[in-house]
Amino acid sequence: MIRLFCDGSVNAHTHVGFGAYVMVPQNATFDSLHVKLKAFHDTSSTKLELQTLLWAVEECRSLSDEIVIYTDSQNIITLPSRKERFERRGYATNHKEIHEHAVLYQAFYRVMEEVNCSLVKVKGHKLECNKDAMDRYFTLVDRASREALRKSASREGFLPRKPKIKMAFLSLTWKRA
Repeated sequence: MIRLFCDGSVNAHTHVGFGAYVMVPQNATFDSLHVKLKAFHDTSSTKLELQTLLWAVEECRSLSDEIVIYTDSQNIITLPSRKERFERRGYATNHKEIHEHAVLYQAFYRVMEEVNCSLVKVKGHKLECNKDAMDRYFTLVDRASREALRKSASREGFLPRKPKIKMAFLSLTWKRA
């Protein structure tokens, strides 16, 4: 059994995001873990979470017969319970249009059938004092994806760089009248 921690960060203006995952085999030490990153273009936060999970499972599926996936994505956690309704409606929305993530949802359901996967919801952004081991693993991918996005955006000129400010100090003398 391996544990797979997935997360992503996306720039809503550029629609570029970075997905990150870390695979944690049984008996792995924290220091031996390696976070993998991948850039995704023309994405959104919902889409990126799915793209990242599918990429991570595809890379890890041959390594174990059981994968436990940890995510903070409420959308992903609720997908199994929504499968029957999606299939019954032909992945159509209430407005009779095909859902924008239909292809990704179908890929998700296919992977869940082919690979022995289970999902665990992780509450992201906990205070350090409230984190257990699973939260610390998740923090690795959370920080890695946000840092990759920050570095990418900074290189591309989308984020303001720290201004170089020269400080001048004035010496004032107060005289009492």
